[in-house]
Amino acid sequence: MNLRKLCLPVLLPLLFLACSEKNSPKTASAENLNQLAAQYVRLGLEIGQYDPDFVDAYYGPDSLKPTAPKLPVFPKDTLLARVNRLLTQFQLYETQETPDSLRTRAHWISQQLVAFGRRIRIFAGEYGTFDEESKDLFGVEAPHFAPGTFPAMVRQLDSLLPGKGTVQERYQKLASRFHIPKEKLDTVFKTAVAEARRRTLQHFQLPAQESFTLEYVTQKPWSGYNWYKGNLQSVIQVNTDLPKSLNDAILLACHEGYPGHHVYNALLEKHLYQDKGHVEISLYPLFSPQSFIAEGSANFGVQVAFPPAEHQRYAREVLLPLTGMDTTNLALYYQASALMGKLNYVRNDVGRKLLAGAITEAQAAKQLMEEGLYEQASAEKSVSFIQKYRSYVINYNYGQDLVQQYIEAQGGTPENTQKRWQLFGELLSNQITPGDLSKKVK
Repeated sequence: MNLRKLCLPVLLPLLFLACSEKNSPKTASAENLNQLAAQYVRLGLEIGQYDPDFVDAYYGPDSLKPTAPKLPVFPKDTLLARVNRLLTQFQLYETQETPDSLRTRAHWISQQLVAFGRRIRIFAGEYGTFDEESKDLFGVEAPHFAPGTFPAMVRQLDSLLPGKGTVQERYQKLASRFHIPKEKLDTVFKTAVAEARRRTLQHFQLPAQESFTLEYVTQKPWSGYNWYKGNLQSVIQVNTDLPKSLNDAILLACHEGYPGHHVYNALLEKHLYQDKGHVEISLYPLFSPQSFIAEGSANFGVQVAFPPAEHQRYAREVLLPLTGMDTTNLALYYQASALMGKLNYVRNDVGRKLLAGAITEAQAAKQLMEEGLYEQASAEKSVSFIQKYRSYVINYNYGQDLVQQYIEAQGGTPENTQKRWQLFGELLSNQITPGDLSKKVK
């Protein structure tokens, strides 16, 4: 990217005037913003030298990578001071006089920097409450639910599921009927990904070079992960520690691939980094408002690509025959799974208590099993996730709900498929913050 010099040495008075005013709100320039954006990237990469989970992806210039050796002690105060200085400089652009394009970029980066500050403190062992951390890291506080909300949902499932035993036992027995045999997992997953991609291409013009590779892994705290590598390429990993269901196959195909993480990252890279030179996009900090958009859109993308009735039809007519399983109780399984989706917020409640020290890991797993109807192995895996990623769990449930509300508030209802895809594509291609979503919903 070639940047024009702001202050050319032509006439000394003009030079002095331009350089003295370039940081004022009225004359804040795109060039100066680009320079600040480069400092933002450099700072993020330096934090990543110490915090191995900080940088989820980077595909920008090598010139911004750290050159100084890593210090023996985490330089918390120095890094926080740099965050605060950059925040002050970006505030110059958040005025009515600033062009919308620059103000949007500055606001987006500023929100990311607030998350930088909170993550620096967390990495240094200075913790806040679950909600305090989520507000700074992801730009929002997830809703609280009244006592009795989740048990009431469990009672709905109790009345729905036939047989004897606890609700959790009956649900898991039903779900196990649709676990994909390990030897069929690759075939089923690749088939689901191909269909998700086909449906996405009907609505989005994706860059011709985009592609991904698929890997199967074990001993991870997550079910699936998209490692974006830049140049429109991803590595999608599926964790096979626990059984994968038909529902999981479509969910992971959409969430990690199309129209989820892979598409989101590819569209941002193509439209904002490659076409417009917005260098800040080349850095994806995991603990940031960007992840709220990424996870929320990836989850919502499942029902955009596969509306509920179509989801079930595709599983019955295409995926089930690949596994050799029959369709008995498939409709009941989907009905129960829809109710289970509402119980996803149990993880937030568990996270609030666990991170506050109000419950132990064993008690957290027990609540997930009793109120979220997790199997024990899944509950323990979820507790491990909360311990490592803390309030990140809100991105999946509240992220999905807020993205859906944002799309539907603007006319992207299930009945208006074209508008739904259009708004979804705009969300995936622009620097939109969680606060932007909230403004449209209110």
